[in-house]
Amino acid sequence: MTVHQFTPDRYYTTIGWHAPVLHIADGDTVVTRCVDARGMDHTNSQVTPRGNPQTGPFFVEGAEPGDTLAMRIERVTPSRRRGFTRSTVAPNVLDPEFVQQMPPDIEVDWYVDFEQQTVTLAEPAGALGRLSLPLDPMLGCFGVAPAGGQAISTATSGPHGGNMDYRGFRPGVTVYFPVSAPGALLHLGDAHAIQGDGEIVGTGVEISSEVQFSVRLLKGKRINWPRGENDEHIFTVGNARPLDQCIQHATTEMLSWLTTDYGLDLRSASILLGQCVQYDMGNVFDPAYTMVCKLAKRFLPPAR
Repeated sequence: MTVHQFTPDRYYTTIGWHAPVLHIADGDTVVTRCVDARGMDHTNSQVTPRGNPQTGPFFVEGAEPGDTLAMRIERVTPSRRRGFTRSTVAPNVLDPEFVQQMPPDIEVDWYVDFEQQTVTLAEPAGALGRLSLPLDPMLGCFGVAPAGGQAISTATSGPHGGNMDYRGFRPGVTVYFPVSAPGALLHLGDAHAIQGDGEIVGTGVEISSEVQFSVRLLKGKRINWPRGENDEHIFTVGNARPLDQCIQHATTEMLSWLTTDYGLDLRSASILLGQCVQYDMGNVFDPAYTMVCKLAKRFLPPAR
């Protein structure tokens, strides 16, 4: 198992079958850098066009279509002190008659305090003053190459992952992706210093970052949508629009997981989900919405 230090010199605003930047093996760890959503690096210099630029892709030796790639997010560390957000809730999450009352959208600066582990408004905002929040970094956009040689915009998401903006994609989480291309071709970027559910203003606190992750290859393990787990939960991710379709994808994937790996039949799995399921909202701003179907591990029978 090797630890790779990788410094990118180009980025992609699609997740696709691009030439790999580094070959890695099952069990390896990578430490790398990601620019922010506008292509700004750790010095706050624009080094690539905006649009959730991705570091990678990383080619995982031995990965083939029909396998599953497990990516453990070990560390997401903001690499500069200035982050930014937009300031106004998106029209698509408001009653139409209320939209005209909203103020013009502007950019708002935040200050990242590494010593205090906080994120603070750079300027007072009305009665909020200089709101200060706990630092809670996560990855907004990452995934593997989609099927059929496609290159899909980092503005959206799908079975391959992409711009899911789920605040649960934080350090300590293992994310599972269905492999559709030789080498899986793992991309990552769009770190946030903090973000609320849904990314309802169109951004989190956008920040450049240093990211450390490791990979495992599950040969012959076929899944249809991204999955994940942390110490307390397993979860599945559906990406689609309208919202009911991404709920369908996430719930179906969870039923498949429970029946395949935990020995439940569909009736017992349904009984369990009916009383114990939790749903988390990922992105509801972009072309595809994201819904997460989550189940506490304490309710699970032993995995087979």
